[in-house]
Amino acid sequence: MTTTFDAIKFKTTTLSQWQEAAEAWHRWGPTLKTWLGPATERMMDLGSIGEGDRVLDVAAGAGEQTLAVAQRVGPQGHVLATDLSPRILEYAECSARDAGFFHVSTLAVDGEELEVEPGSFDAAISRVGMIYFPDQQKALRRILAALKPGGKFSTIVYSTAANNGFFSIPVSIIRERAELPPPLPGQPGPFSLGSPGVLADALREAGFTDVVSETVSAPLRMAKATDCLDFERESFGALHQMLSGLDDAAKEATWKEIEQALLEFEGPEGFEGPCELVIAAGTKQA
Repeated sequence: MTTTFDAIKFKTTTLSQWQEAAEAWHRWGPTLKTWLGPATERMMDLGSIGEGDRVLDVAAGAGEQTLAVAQRVGPQGHVLATDLSPRILEYAECSARDAGFFHVSTLAVDGEELEVEPGSFDAAISRVGMIYFPDQQKALRRILAALKPGGKFSTIVYSTAANNGFFSIPVSIIRERAELPPPLPGQPGPFSLGSPGVLADALREAGFTDVVSETVSAPLRMAKATDCLDFERESFGALHQMLSGLDDAAKEATWKEIEQALLEFEGPEGFEGPCELVIAAGTKQA
């Protein structure tokens, strides 16, 4: 029986998940922009991102936030979007070209193995990406090395499971239905950096100074609960991986249970799924 976390297997599975979910994550981009847009702006503010800056976007996904950064830095700046999944970066690149942002480039790379010119970026970001790194300290040290002295890294993660019912309830239902054990020590996950002080402490441990952190409410608002179900079912690859041990009938029954649970957050004005985020930033010492 496995009693230790297998980081290599986790990365292989994560790559497969995002290769498969790439199209859906891109298609749901407008939802991501509406939902996470205000937090993204705050992340850029905390990172002091401005016109002409060179910015590194780690675990960029389909690049919705990459475009927001590209808009802010303007054509005199540059944004490098990196991700483990080459397929999802194809969508990021196409979106940038469609928007006329020719100052965006992409690089398929594991964030823990990031190889860019040291000290070449004014700022770095990662929106809901740090939770996927088995060795978060290694990833943070790579980001730190990429920054110029005085450069800032800003990031967003989910807070606690209790304050993110839109996601944690489906996870708990699947875990029970699939009879999955609790996460192993050191295993990354959606809420692994969400407890008070954990993200800020991680930045300090990696060598960042002047660390700031704040918690913000970011409810996921949609027309109805079934829209949230579709969003998660189509684009949250980790949920499918958790379900992989069940047969088709059991999977469908699980999704039905999740749908019923999400109805708790549907009211006369639509669906409002509880979501709370932690936004933090740190500086590379000059």
